[in-house]
Amino acid sequence: MAWYSALALYLLFWIFTFFLVLPYGVRTSEEEGEAMIPGQAPSAPHRVSIPRKMLWTTLISAAVFGLFMLNWQMGWLTRDSIFALFP
Repeated sequence: MAWYSALALYLLFWIFTFFLVLPYGVRTSEEEGEAMIPGQAPSAPHRVSIPRKMLWTTLISAAVFGLFMLNWQMGWLTRDSIFALFP
């Protein structure tokens, strides 16, 4: 696989993982015991640490992408093996 194809795949893994990581650990103002700002939606997050979310996203996506590349090189799970499971 060419390096630019691997980079494109990694970016896809990263973006997908970012949207999966984004809602975890977010607490509303009510859960924090803080007063809401007038006009604020009750479900709005009180504080969101985007750098922390990006760090977790990078770590998780790197691990998943590493497994993907190992599978690509070793051929553990192929299209034929998947179709053999579901005849």
